[in-house]
Amino acid sequence: MEKPWLSEYPPGVPADIDPNEYNSVLEVVDASVRRYGERPAFASFSTRLSFKELDALAARFAAFLQQGLNVGKRDRVAIMAPNILAYPVALFGIMRTGAITVNINPQYTARELESQLVDAGVQTIVIAAGATPVLAEVIGRTAVRHVIVVQTGDLLHESMLPQSPPDPRLPGCVDFQTALDRGASLSLQPVAVGGDDLLFLQYTGGTTGIAKGAALTHRNLVANLAQYASWLAGKQVIGKEVIVTALPLYHIFALMANCLSAVRMGALSVLIADPRDLPGLVAAFRYWRFTMITGVNTLFNHLLNTDGFAGLEFALRISIGGGAAVQRAVAERWFAVTGSPILEGYGLSETSPVLTMNRIDETAYTGSIGLPWPSTEISLRDERGDEVPPGEPGELCARGPQVMQGYWNRPDATRLATTADGFFRTGDIATVDEHGYFRIVDRKKDMILVSGFNVYPNEIEGVIATRREVVECACVGVPDEQTGEAVKVYVVKRPGADIRAAELVALCRKQLAAYKVPKQVEFLDELPKTNVGKILRRALKARDP
Repeated sequence: MEKPWLSEYPPGVPADIDPNEYNSVLEVVDASVRRYGERPAFASFSTRLSFKELDALAARFAAFLQQGLNVGKRDRVAIMAPNILAYPVALFGIMRTGAITVNINPQYTARELESQLVDAGVQTIVIAAGATPVLAEVIGRTAVRHVIVVQTGDLLHESMLPQSPPDPRLPGCVDFQTALDRGASLSLQPVAVGGDDLLFLQYTGGTTGIAKGAALTHRNLVANLAQYASWLAGKQVIGKEVIVTALPLYHIFALMANCLSAVRMGALSVLIADPRDLPGLVAAFRYWRFTMITGVNTLFNHLLNTDGFAGLEFALRISIGGGAAVQRAVAERWFAVTGSPILEGYGLSETSPVLTMNRIDETAYTGSIGLPWPSTEISLRDERGDEVPPGEPGELCARGPQVMQGYWNRPDATRLATTADGFFRTGDIATVDEHGYFRIVDRKKDMILVSGFNVYPNEIEGVIATRREVVECACVGVPDEQTGEAVKVYVVKRPGADIRAAELVALCRKQLAAYKVPKQVEFLDELPKTNVGKILRRALKARDP
């Protein structure tokens, strides 16, 4: 297929990468331990772990899993914790046993947790102390037999953080430090791991339906890491970057960009345990002098509206946005305040995750998700599966070494998500111009049909977000007797702001076709979101059955 985007690549970026540069992610880790040894790899609060310390602790944890709990290759081990030092130690320890890591949101309800544990067949779980009551509710209906409890203060040099007592409903659980102590006296037996071996079961779709586990191999992540490194080669300083990790590591975006990639390039990843504590996050910015940040639109927006942020002395050189569309108003204000443009990327759990990204030398907001990464093919298809011409919207379908093996134990779902020629159907509607720059129009399932016309919520949200009185907004379709569906917008106002629904409707009339103009505007104190910060349009639609 034609790849017009190759002519737009920044200087030095190759058309293709070698997905077999390393045999596994473990080889990536080992290479960085040798190369960066005493340099700090991860930090939490004021404690740093060097690459050598990280490696030694991970080996002890792996020995405990392997020799103490009989965890072996292809077994599933879950991590259900926030961004604390125990997370990367557990993650790399699990890798050394050849087991598959199942990353779980620590905010999950009992129903959500049970579904994921049962589907993955998890027998061992590393879980934050605060989440153990939820596990206690469901553990009897799962295959879980071993529970390792982590605390926020684990591995901190001088922790004044309170320690939660053991949950009496989980007899036999082991605390993380005890696991490390036992592992120190055990001998870890090497396990052969290759590119085709599964690395992660990354669950996706929980906000829009039954969650499915995207089966990601070592080669999938080795490839995405190589693509990421080639794309940022002219911008990042190997061994010198300090990256803020406010997005949770159980989310594939931070898992690749803030954890695995940081290790690959010798960066220090500063773990933020509670990103909802915005004043605390601003204080962390001041203390650590970050050079890189990844985030979603809501995180950037909330930081811009947090006291003290604009007055920081910024060292930021790389800001990467993903997970949801970055709005023009947010991107332009972020650049004005920090001097760092938000480079928007695009991807999914099923694609390890990144497929496209803006050029690293972009400074102005483009509204584009950029260009496909090396070794990545993107095809826009209509309902019949035929390619659409440039400028026309179509479902974004992708093929490349970062695309998942399939959905765990769901061959039918895998077939439905795959075209006859091997492209993964993302469910997102996009357009592409003659130069190969892609723009997401909207989620296929979020599209609103007004009198037969397609309306994409992102477009309406982008217009309303230009008003400074608006903190954030979300657009959904609601039933309408005359047009089938009508456009409704939910808006969160800035505290003390005076703006009325009629003003927002008038603004839309000036900038949008009549059928796109909201018929209803409702003000809320806050919008429902996932723990990563994505606005849940589905939850808003449920308010208007």
